[in-house]
Amino acid sequence: MIAILDYGAGNLRSVENTLAEIGAGYTLARDSDALRHASKILLPGVGHFGQMMRALDQMQVRAVLSERIRAGIPFLGICLGLQALFESSEEAPELPGLGIYSGTVRRFPAGVRVPHMGWNTLEARMPSRLLAGLGAEPYVYFAHSYYVPETAVMAARATYATPYTAVLESSSTFGVQFHPEKSGPVGLKIMRNFCEL
Repeated sequence: MIAILDYGAGNLRSVENTLAEIGAGYTLARDSDALRHASKILLPGVGHFGQMMRALDQMQVRAVLSERIRAGIPFLGICLGLQALFESSEEAPELPGLGIYSGTVRRFPAGVRVPHMGWNTLEARMPSRLLAGLGAEPYVYFAHSYYVPETAVMAARATYATPYTAVLESSSTFGVQFHPEKSGPVGLKIMRNFCEL
C-alpha cells in the first residue's frame, strides 16, 4: 500500500485525486508506524521548506522516513518532497533536510521572476523508470522559487534562468520538482509508473 505522508501539505487532495484516478490504493500516513508498514512512500509538498521540516519533526517521523528511504523502499518526493532529500535549503538554512543526498537547495538568482510558475519541458539526462513512455521532452507544470542544482542523481533537468534537477532518480528513490498532479496525462503516466514499480 502506498502511504502518502500527511503533514498538512496544500497539494495533498490533488495527489489523492490523481492516485484515485489511476486506480492506485493508498493510505494517509500520520505517524512512524504507518511509514514502517508502507510498501511505497509518497511525500507531497508545497509551501515553505522550514514549515515542512518542522512539521516532520513535530510528527516525529524524520528518523523513520530517512531510515525507510535508505533501506530502499520506493519513495517519491513531489516539489518540496524532492528538496527535503537534501542537506539544507537557502529558504530555511537553520533547519536541516533529510540529508539523503549532499547539497543545498538554492533560490533562483536575483532579478529572476519568482515563483517559476507554469509549463516547462523536461530534458532527459539518463534512462528513467519514472519517465518511461514519455519521450525525450515531456511537458509538465512547475510552481517553485527554489531549486536543486544539477546533481549526479539527476534523471532529467529543466531550465529557468539556470538548469536544475527536475527529476531525481537513484535506485528506489525518486523526486520531481514539478507537480505531476497538475500535469495532465503526462503527470498521470508518471504517477502510474511510480505505482507500478
